Amino acid sequence: MAASDKPKHFGLAKANGEQTMKDARNVLRIIGMILLGVFVFAVVLPLALKVVGITLGIIIGLAVLLIKVAVTLAIAYLVLVGIRALLR
Repeated sequence: MAASDKPKHFGLAKANGEQTMKDARNVLRIIGMILLGVFVFAVVLPLALKVVGITLGIIIGLAVLLIKVAVTLAIAYLVLVGIRALLR
């Protein structure tokens, strides 16, 4: 074999290996971030839904209470108008 027949990339094997390890570390970091995100999503989502559910429950309760008050005032107004019409 002549000197020119040797592969020219042979000296870069160490650099290629280092780059591969950096890529592997980056991939592991990305996988770790994804798993952490899934864990946080799985733990925080039910808690957030409970908070939103409680908030929606309070809002719906207040809306129902407001409707009850409005109906009561409307009935009271109709009674007063009826009494007033009878007294005229």
